[in-house]
Amino acid sequence: MFNYPLISKAFIQEQGNGLLRHEEQLVTEELTRRGIPITFYTEKRVHRRQLSLDRESLVVGDMPCVLGALKQLGIPEPLPNDYPASLGNFMHRRTWTSTLQQLEMGFQNGNYPPTFAKPAARRKRFTGCVFESEYDFYRVYGVLRQEKLLCSEVVSWVSEYRVYVVRSEIRSINCYDGNANIPLDIEKVQYTIKALDNARESYSGYAIDFGVLDSGETALVEMNDGFAIGANKIDRKNYTDMILARWQELLSLTSNYFTSS
Repeated sequence: MFNYPLISKAFIQEQGNGLLRHEEQLVTEELTRRGIPITFYTEKRVHRRQLSLDRESLVVGDMPCVLGALKQLGIPEPLPNDYPASLGNFMHRRTWTSTLQQLEMGFQNGNYPPTFAKPAARRKRFTGCVFESEYDFYRVYGVLRQEKLLCSEVVSWVSEYRVYVVRSEIRSINCYDGNANIPLDIEKVQYTIKALDNARESYSGYAIDFGVLDSGETALVEMNDGFAIGANKIDRKNYTDMILARWQELLSLTSNYFTSS
């Protein structure tokens, strides 16, 4: 079983001159309320390994900063799992993997339908978008054509929501696009959470995006790891719980935190 380490201090990213992004502000307020000491840092300091990190340290910041902290702690970067295998039946659209080169050649040869594509790697080289013709590839100028992609057929979303989950419990549901008066099928969302748990594809803290299609079906948009994900309308307590739960889980994956039951 996992023995989650206790967190006794936190390092939170600032943008310079004490400026905090919305996410870091939420965590700062909540950890201050909980009495956990905070040290603020800039991106430059974490990449120079100037932070005194240990197994009781929580690190909060954007993706490059958190990945830098994981590297310093000897924790492998978690592999992205945007389209979990266990949730294939909830996609309600065809998905496949490709490369930028293959996609571009397909459009040049005139045998590719409109396709949504995004980088398969966590360090995204470009923002996911819809490609409709070879003329849309100006959006990825400078990106290597060997870049691996996650692709899906284009569908019509009428509303999209982010669901924040902490240890298999829904903590917040926020509409981030479309018509907020068109709700999700919550039973289906809860079923997907159980499916992730049963397949061992879930995390202690994550955000999973769902949308309602023009057919009325609730479908998976994508899954997001919770260690460095944006905060929509979620409150500071639940957002901090998610960040903290996932960070403790990552710390527990090192051999120092395995114990026998």
